Order: sequence, then structure tokens, then C-alpha cells
Amino acid sequence: MLIRTGYDIAFETAVPVPMVALLNVRPERQGDLRTPEILRTEPEVPARRFIDAFGNVATRFVVPEGGIRLSADFVIEDSGQPDAVDTDARQIPVEELPDETLPYLMSSRYCEVTRLADEAWKIARDHPPGWARAQALVTAAHERIEFDYMKASTENTARSVFDKRCGVCRDFAHLAIALCRAVNIPARYCTGYLGDIGIDPIDAPMDFSAWFEAYLGGRWYTFDARHNTPRIGRIVMARGRDATDTAITTAFGHAELTRFEVHTDEVTGTDLTRAPGETALPQRAPA
Repeated sequence: MLIRTGYDIAFETAVPVPMVALLNVRPERQGDLRTPEILRTEPEVPARRFIDAFGNVATRFVVPEGGIRLSADFVIEDSGQPDAVDTDARQIPVEELPDETLPYLMSSRYCEVTRLADEAWKIARDHPPGWARAQALVTAAHERIEFDYMKASTENTARSVFDKRCGVCRDFAHLAIALCRAVNIPARYCTGYLGDIGIDPIDAPMDFSAWFEAYLGGRWYTFDARHNTPRIGRIVMARGRDATDTAITTAFGHAELTRFEVHTDEVTGTDLTRAPGETALPQRAPA
């Protein structure tokens, strides 16, 4: 399967503002790229890539006075297989977990483990350790929250969303992560592309998506508390403890977001021979 994806994002600034962007696919997926993945800036500014503490591809640059436009358009190959499911995957005892998984058991900015421990164990005690327990916690988060894009807030945490009972995909992920960690299942936050591939189209603007991965049976498995069903065409861009570690852009100063568009569509091989803007896909409006 070939997926054409990318973004068109703009900021306005009154003064130069340093920024870090996590807008590239993860290193593990870069071998699947079928056209170059280039972060374009308008105006052009010096930029430097590095790998952050969580293994994400990050880019540093300074937004000039007036603002900047960030865009990319590329094709990536995907297996076309849905998220893996292993109902026999066991929960690894904490004393046997690999060292690198331990940070994903602890509280973080948006996932207050101790504040949700009672709620997590009320759900978990009726399910055996392992896949069944993790899935029960994901289902609980899915059923607890009503999706409401208009109520998105960077101030929402797992605890506050549990109480408010509404949020967006990052809130579903934060709640499920906190519940899993509370019963000693390592869970890490993910962000990336997830188009309406293999499902009926969703009547909502395309956006970057959030989900999470739980460590079971000696490997990481994808779970999605918002949709609560295996999906096709998931492309991970960044992983971390929560949305703090995986922010698409982090500005060290005031930068007003004035444009935000994301596109993710399955394409045929013939589209690889066409330049961006020449396909039959819905095109982005001019800036």
C-alpha cells in the first residue's frame, strides 16, 4: 500500500522565535519512504536535524520575525495490515521488564498514574493480567470519553479528562496510558498520521493522530483508545511519555498558529510519477 501524506502549517511571530519540530516519520519508517520527505520552510531558514532522547527525528530552527510556513508532501509504503493483536500476550512482571521500559510505568506531565490508580484497579481486577487486562483498560477509556474537537485543551490531563468525560485523541491516549501504567503495564504515547483508510470517511478535518503502545509479551503493541479497533495505515512520527515529549512543534516564545492542514490518502503507483499538486487528490488551498 502507498500512502501520500504531509502537512501545511504556518505561524505568525512578532520577533524571532526558536522552535523545535517533530515533523518527520520515525527512523524505523524512513526506509519505507518512496519519495523524499523534505521539511520545506517559507521563508527558507537554516535548520538542523538531530535525534532526541526518545529516538525521534527533531529539527531546530528560528522562526523569523513575521512568521514561517512549514510544509511537506511525500509518499510512504505501508504493509496494509491492521494493528497487530495477540490475545495471548502476557503481562511481564515489573522485576523482569527491560530497563528501557521503566520510564513508561511512571507518572508524567499528562498521565498522573497515582491519581488514577484506584479507578484502574477497579477495572483491572476483573480481567487476567496480559492482553485482556490492557484491552479492558483501553475500552474503559474509549467508553469514558466523548470525542469533542471544540473542547481540546493543552491543559487537559488524564485525571481531568476522566472527570470531564470529553476530549480529543490525545486525551483518549493519555487516559488509557495512565490506567495501564497504574497496573504496571508500560505504556508510551505515539503521534503520527492515521488516514481514513479501510473505513468509511470521517466527516472531520484531517489532523495528526494520537494513540499509544503497551509493552506485553516482550514487545510493544499498538492500542487506540479513541477508535478502539485495529486500523490500517498508521504512520508513527514520534514516541514519548506523553504529548509533552511528542509535540509537533515547540516554540520558545510566542508563535501564533494561523494555518494547520494535514493530508493522508492511499494512492496508486501512478501517483509516484507526478509532482506534488498534480494528482487527482484534493488539493490544499493556497496560502
